[in-house]
Amino acid sequence: MTNTIATALNTDVINDNSIARFREEFSKGKPYKHIIIDNFLQEDVADALYKNFPKVTELRKHYKGINENKSEGSSFEEYDSRFPIVLEAIKSKEFTHWLEQVVQIDNLLLPDDHRGAGVHQGRNSSFLDVHVDFSVHPILNMHRRLNLLIFLNKNWKEEYGGLLELWNEDVTVLEKEVMPSYNRAVIFETTDTSYHGYDVITIPEDETRKSIYSYYYSPLAPGVKYHDTIFKPRPSDSLVKKTQTNAKELVKNGIKKTIQKLGLKGIFERFE
Repeated sequence: MTNTIATALNTDVINDNSIARFREEFSKGKPYKHIIIDNFLQEDVADALYKNFPKVTELRKHYKGINENKSEGSSFEEYDSRFPIVLEAIKSKEFTHWLEQVVQIDNLLLPDDHRGAGVHQGRNSSFLDVHVDFSVHPILNMHRRLNLLIFLNKNWKEEYGGLLELWNEDVTVLEKEVMPSYNRAVIFETTDTSYHGYDVITIPEDETRKSIYSYYYSPLAPGVKYHDTIFKPRPSDSLVKKTQTNAKELVKNGIKKTIQKLGLKGIFERFE
C-alpha cells in the first residue's frame, strides 16, 4: 500500500488479501449488500479525529425537522490536519480500486464537494428517520452507488440508541442494527430500496454521535433517473407523522425532479 493509504487506513485490514473475504461478505449482506469493517483507520489517526472532531457549532448545516435532527460539515481543510489525510486516503485511486474489487462496481469516484464527503454529528435527541439517498449527483450527473460511514464514538452504549438501522425494501421490517462503534466502518450499496437511518439518541449533554461520511459514484447508466432523498415513516410512527412525512416527500421530490429535469444546476449549488 502507498504512503497515502498507510498513513490513514489500517493496512492490516485494508489490503489485497482481504478483498475476497469482504467481497463475499458484501455480496451476502442482508437486507441489502453491505459490510462492517472494524479498526478501519490507523489507531493514532482515529484517536486524533475523535479528540479533534469539529464542534457542532463549527459545522456548515444544521437540520432540525420532522425527519431529521443532525448537523453536517464538509470543510476538511478547516478541521484537524488528520481529516484531510483521511479524505485523501479514501479518495485515492488505490483505495477506490480496492473498493471496486470488493463491491464489484467499476469506475467509482468520490467527488470533491459535500455530496462526496463530510462529517455528521448529533447532540442529545438527534435522529435521522428511515430513508433512501438521492440517486444522482445533481451537478455532476453521476449515479450514486455506495455509502462509506466511519463512526468515531468511544464507549458508545446500547442504551444511547442511535444504532444504524437497515430496513427491508418496503420499510415493514427492521432487518439489522449496527452499533456506531469507535473506528467502525460500514459500506453499503445505495439503491432505491436501501432504507436506513437511526432513531432518537439519549446521551449525556457533553457527548455527540460522530461520523465521517463518503459517497461514491459511477457514470450514469441508461435508465437511472434522479430522485432526491426519500424518507419513509416507520411502522411505529403516528398516523399524523406518517401523513406529514409522505406529503412532504411527495412535494419535495416533485420540485427537485423538475429542477433537475430543467437543468437548473445553479439552484442546487446555491441552496444545498
